[in-house]
Amino acid sequence: MNTVELIAPCHFGLEAVLKREILDLGYEIVKVEDGRVTFRTDLEGIARSNIFLRTAERILLKIGSFKAYTFDDLFEGTKKLPWEDYIPENGRFWVKKASTAKSKLFSAPDIQSIVKKAMVDRMKSKYKVSWFNEDGDDYPVRVFILKDQVTISLDTTGTPLHKRGYRKLVSEAPIRETLAAALLMLTPWHKDRILVDPFCGSGTFLIEAAMMGLNMAPGMNRSFEHWSNFLPKKVWYDAIDEANDLVNYDVEMDLQGYDKDPRMLKIARANAQDAEVDHLIHFQQREVKDLRHPKPYGFVIANPPYGERLEDQETLPQLYTEMKEAFDRLDTWSKYVITSYEDTEKYLGKPTKKRKVYNGMIRGEFYQYLGPKPPRRRK
Repeated sequence: MNTVELIAPCHFGLEAVLKREILDLGYEIVKVEDGRVTFRTDLEGIARSNIFLRTAERILLKIGSFKAYTFDDLFEGTKKLPWEDYIPENGRFWVKKASTAKSKLFSAPDIQSIVKKAMVDRMKSKYKVSWFNEDGDDYPVRVFILKDQVTISLDTTGTPLHKRGYRKLVSEAPIRETLAAALLMLTPWHKDRILVDPFCGSGTFLIEAAMMGLNMAPGMNRSFEHWSNFLPKKVWYDAIDEANDLVNYDVEMDLQGYDKDPRMLKIARANAQDAEVDHLIHFQQREVKDLRHPKPYGFVIANPPYGERLEDQETLPQLYTEMKEAFDRLDTWSKYVITSYEDTEKYLGKPTKKRKVYNGMIRGEFYQYLGPKPPRRRK
């Protein structure tokens, strides 16, 4: 088992960002599909991917893939997979999740039940037992069926990767940490440039930016499952040591977060402190209409209200008008806005480009208003 295939689910529309991250880690891309990237690595890559990737939701170890049009096909295909290579006799295994799209098999509970039965059948014959105690390490299984193609994997992550551990409290419409990181990576922002979030909420954009500027791996403080039979603790410890060695604590950045709600600012400060980046971010109570900055060539990134709540809908025209006026004052700045508000272009104008993204179940657009490039510094 020197080489394995891993599957990294991500936000729809942001597969290219994740692909670039995986290539930067030195791994080979096998396939890019809607909402997932498959890549090839060694066993150490399981730990490194969980610790270093900013935009993946989890890391799945691919066990096998096959066509299944009936439940008999599903049973036989699952039974042929080499489960004994991955799960020891005392391993605790179950089908944590089954999802299906555009396939003849669509009942998730039935899929989960049949896959578990097939695994038990296979392992009974291989281990020459009639009963499993399942008192060892956990081996959660995930099944994904698309157009009758079944892909079965082991979940190496557990708690989703977007849960970095620093966000104990959130705003009413929080943006996932993985999505915030991906959107930042779509921009040309760099740690040497000013970054302002005028609707900072619980501070996610700015905390992710600070971690990127410090070269702080997003998963370096997480706890992970280990599988003593083929993924020992040392693999994780080595990857965490690598991550710690790469952090540059001497970095200085100009990161500013504004919000009109003092309660949210208190939450944002607490989250930044938990992430150990509070010294890099300045939070201040301020409305978007008061957004100003004396320096040129900065960046704004914003996740403003969408109008999902009825009480917000009446205030959106005024809010987006004020946003436009503030943006116009920052005429050399680049501005990036994620929103599902359908009249965004009416108020903010036609963007340089935009990209369809999903924030949870909410479909939105990432509007990108690119400012002029700053003049090159003379050597």
